[in-house]
Amino acid sequence: MTISTAIITHPACLGHKPPDGHPERPRRLSAVLDSLAGAEFQALTWLEAPRATLEALIRAHDESVVEAILGAMDVHAGQGEYVSIDGDTIMSAGSAEAALRAAGAGVLAVDAVMAGRHRNAFCAVRPPGHHAERFHPMGFCLFNNIAVAALHARAVHGVGRIAIVDFDVHHGNGTQDIFWNDPQTLYVSTHQSPLYPGTGAADERGAHGNILNLPLAPGSDGAVFRAVLEQAMLPALEQFSPEFLFISAGFDACADDPLADLRLTDADFAFATHMLCTFAAGPCGGRVVSALEGGYDLGALGLAAAAHVRTLMEF
Repeated sequence: MTISTAIITHPACLGHKPPDGHPERPRRLSAVLDSLAGAEFQALTWLEAPRATLEALIRAHDESVVEAILGAMDVHAGQGEYVSIDGDTIMSAGSAEAALRAAGAGVLAVDAVMAGRHRNAFCAVRPPGHHAERFHPMGFCLFNNIAVAALHARAVHGVGRIAIVDFDVHHGNGTQDIFWNDPQTLYVSTHQSPLYPGTGAADERGAHGNILNLPLAPGSDGAVFRAVLEQAMLPALEQFSPEFLFISAGFDACADDPLADLRLTDADFAFATHMLCTFAAGPCGGRVVSALEGGYDLGALGLAAAAHVRTLMEF
């Protein structure tokens, strides 16, 4: 019997500890997990994320980058508690293990969905991933979790056409970079513009027209967001007709988020999830894997993540 939704996480993801005051803090994941602890979520199946293998990671990242991240704390031993990748991206003693588990969660999710054990899956992990480029970790991200999962689906399970939808408030420059030259992957992103990282203009289309950026002006609310989903994102997905749908589920477009200026609510994320899963029931056979990206107001993050998972459970 297929169980609708799996939650894949690991305690090690709480062990990635940037300095005090950093917005990408362990309490983010705790807020998500706490939001899924109620009686309405008892039907979820909880799975422990494995470590991603080197083979899985180097499909998305240059091997030298992977080795540098995994060896960063050893290389810098005795030079302080933290290793700075850039001004925003900082590693602690537990960061490499957390990053391995975060990427491994997507691999397990793909395996479980492809085997028919679960209809869909949500990877409740950190650090997030969508800013990590092939050659550069950045923007709080070490490995690109959703790219690792998508490329695992192709390499191990023979999935051809893949779609990745990203509704994080920040553009997923890393995912765009990794799939820029891949005609078999459609990357679609809604995001605030202007905003970090400064990419994601509508004219950034990919080498094969396989990138669709849908920038939103600061202050855009749920009505604007929903219209863009229905009028631009959904037609692009329908035309591309993927075999598997991945979601970079950032919840920092919420009105209360301190790092951006969109005005979405948890109901808007439920709407987006319902639209995407309804679409995926056709060409994708219902196959959906979602991974946590941003979201920095703990209350709004918990509500939005719960709305997202609640909707996944309906399919």
